[in-house]
Amino acid sequence: MAYTDRITSEHADRPKFMALVEAMTGSAQSLTDFAMALPQLFDLDEASGVQLDAVGEWVGQSRGLTSPIDDVYFSWDTDGVGWDEGVWKRVGDPSSGVTELDDTTFRLLLRAKIEANHWDGSMEKTVTILQKIFGPVGLTASITDNQNMTMTITIAGAGLPAIYKAIINGGYLPIKPMGVRVIYVLP
Repeated sequence: MAYTDRITSEHADRPKFMALVEAMTGSAQSLTDFAMALPQLFDLDEASGVQLDAVGEWVGQSRGLTSPIDDVYFSWDTDGVGWDEGVWKRVGDPSSGVTELDDTTFRLLLRAKIEANHWDGSMEKTVTILQKIFGPVGLTASITDNQNMTMTITIAGAGLPAIYKAIINGGYLPIKPMGVRVIYVLP
């Protein structure tokens, strides 16, 4: 509701007064509308681009991924980076070093980081977190406690996308009990 709608009928027919009230309150209304829209802009399900980067800063996870890039970018005759597996190399992307995750993958990694921040350390919760990460791409995860301060996380399914391999091999999955070594078995 605009402030000019609240002016009584005695003054509503005065154009100069109405213009003054509009000039004085219009910017306040714009700021109020902007402030009311902020929570939705930074909602994890709705955010994209720089808003998602800001959520990543709050959570403690960067969009940048350090990995051997040759294993990530699309290639014709290389297993793991073919159709629907590799990431398209954009203009300006480096051939090695740091690349940025797309919004969908970054959102999944942020969810994993948030879950890990609330993780109770149990095996059941670990499986739940891993399913949230790998379930959307049709993969399943299982955990074996090796009883020697190591655990094996097995990812099963019809091929792991190259970007997920880079996330796992780079140590970006924040799900690991203190003092326990994690061994990944990938498809």
